[in-house]
Amino acid sequence: MAQNWDPQAYAQRGAFVHGMAGGVMEWLAAQPGEDILDLGCGDGQLTLRIAALGAKVKGVDASPQMVAAAKARGADAREGNAEQLPFADHSFDAVFSNAVLHWVRDHDAMMKEVRRVLRPGGRFVAEFGGHGNIAAILTAFMAVLARHNFAGKEDGVNYYPTPKAYEHRLQRHGFHVARIALIPRPTPLAEDGMAGWLNTFRRGVIESLPESIRETVVQETVDLLAPVLRDEEGNWTADYVRLRFIATA
Repeated sequence: MAQNWDPQAYAQRGAFVHGMAGGVMEWLAAQPGEDILDLGCGDGQLTLRIAALGAKVKGVDASPQMVAAAKARGADAREGNAEQLPFADHSFDAVFSNAVLHWVRDHDAMMKEVRRVLRPGGRFVAEFGGHGNIAAILTAFMAVLARHNFAGKEDGVNYYPTPKAYEHRLQRHGFHVARIALIPRPTPLAEDGMAGWLNTFRRGVIESLPESIRETVVQETVDLLAPVLRDEEGNWTADYVRLRFIATA
């Protein structure tokens, strides 16, 4: 299923996604000449950073808008989803992914595909939302949705596993997990704060609501979260928690 993203809004409100990717980039440790797949490449920011290290990088993303933005930056990117990768068997030395896997619907299918496109001994290095990620935001947002008789709209949108559960899942697909860690990461938001975050990262849910209540749902969620995620100067911090791992095929 294609993901509907606005590259301009993402660049404005989601710059922290690639800006805070230094840790997972270190774990990837891309080497010159390696063939690397950037799974969920978005607008190509990290694709190009990896390529600058001398690796041969291809990007894939489910959003046609993001693929177009990545190509405009000069990245080698194509449209496709994680559960059915458009690449031949054993094409890559490494599969890399940042802030994407929590959007994947079928992780078993995705892991099977990653194994398929990796060369023997290749590595799967990723970071995504882990257990407890945006817990306060989700609690408030779901409460507001329920108040307006739209309970369940948030169900299944994301997947935030514990390290133990995800390690076991990787192992069932034949991966050896070298490192896995849960990393709390309070994340400052852009100037438009929580409203901007909701309209970017919950765009699909909000656009599925009747137009007459969309602004109300966003504002009520903002009001609930202000006492815990907004400081006295009006700055917002999202309660992010990331799961990072290295696994080899």
